[in-house]
Amino acid sequence: MNIKEIRELAKKFTPEQIERCIDETMKIGKPTLEGCEVSGDVMEMINTLAKAQTVRELMEQGLTEVEAIRELARRIRQVQGVEK
Repeated sequence: MNIKEIRELAKKFTPEQIERCIDETMKIGKPTLEGCEVSGDVMEMINTLAKAQTVRELMEQGLTEVEAIRELARRIRQVQGVEK
């Protein structure tokens, strides 16, 4: 999980713009929105974008950036705990 990329995307784009980047990545293999560059293969890009979208949505609900990232991590741990 690249926190730096997630943080930058969450600060820079709205959830709707990130969703568009996800759609473009699924269709053509990369996002075309300027500034929405993400490293990795297609699945890694989609994963990073989805996490950034979640962080941004949490920030729009009033959480600070740090709180939103912590909440994302908590949710990931919760899902991983259920799957084990």
